[in-house]
Amino acid sequence: MTLFDDLTDKTKNWLPHDGTVNYYGKLFNQKEADYYFDKLMNTIEWRNDEAIIFGKKIITKRKVAWYGERPFEYTYSNITKFASPWTKELLELKTIIEKETGETFNSCLINLYHSGEEGMAWHCDGETDLKKDGAIASISFGAERKFAFRHKHTNEKVELLLAHGSLLVMKDTIQTFWLHRLPPTKKIKTPRVNLTFRTIIH
Repeated sequence: MTLFDDLTDKTKNWLPHDGTVNYYGKLFNQKEADYYFDKLMNTIEWRNDEAIIFGKKIITKRKVAWYGERPFEYTYSNITKFASPWTKELLELKTIIEKETGETFNSCLINLYHSGEEGMAWHCDGETDLKKDGAIASISFGAERKFAFRHKHTNEKVELLLAHGSLLVMKDTIQTFWLHRLPPTKKIKTPRVNLTFRTIIH
C-alpha cells in the first residue's frame, strides 16, 4: 500500500497500471474553499441517501444531491434519482474544473459526510448511465479525508489525503480494474462535502 500526501503534480498518474488518477492538490485557496463549502452546505437540496440491499431499503446518515444540465436519471444501489437544475455555484465550479482539466461534464453527484464516522464502502462507478472510461472530477471541501483505491485482481492499494479545496480526477479504465472508498474514522469530527462531476450518456 502506498500513501501519497500533499502531492500536486497534476500530470502524474498515482496508479501503477490499469487506469489514471491525477491529483491536482488545492485548486482553491482557503478563502475560496471556505466560501464554496458554506454555499454548498446551505443551498444544496440535501437528502438522506437510500439503497436497496438484499431487498431491504437502507437510509444512510450521509446526505446526497444530484444535479445536471437535464433531469438525467441516475441509478445506483437499485435507487433511481433525477437531476435537479444547476445552481449558480455548481456552474461556477464546473466551469473552473473543465478549464483546468480539459474535460467536459454534464452532471454532478454531491455527498455530505457529517463527520469521519460516515464513509463509503469499496465500489466502482461503473453504472451504464456513465460515459465508459470517462473522467470523473472530484472536488473536496471541508474536512481532509483519506481516499483509497484497491485493484480488483492484485489487491494493490493506493491512498491519498484529499485537502480542503482540492481536485482529484479519475479516468480511463480505472472503473473496470479498481475499487475506491472513503474509509470511516472516529478522529474527524467536522463535515466534508464532495462533488463528483460526471458525464451521463443520453
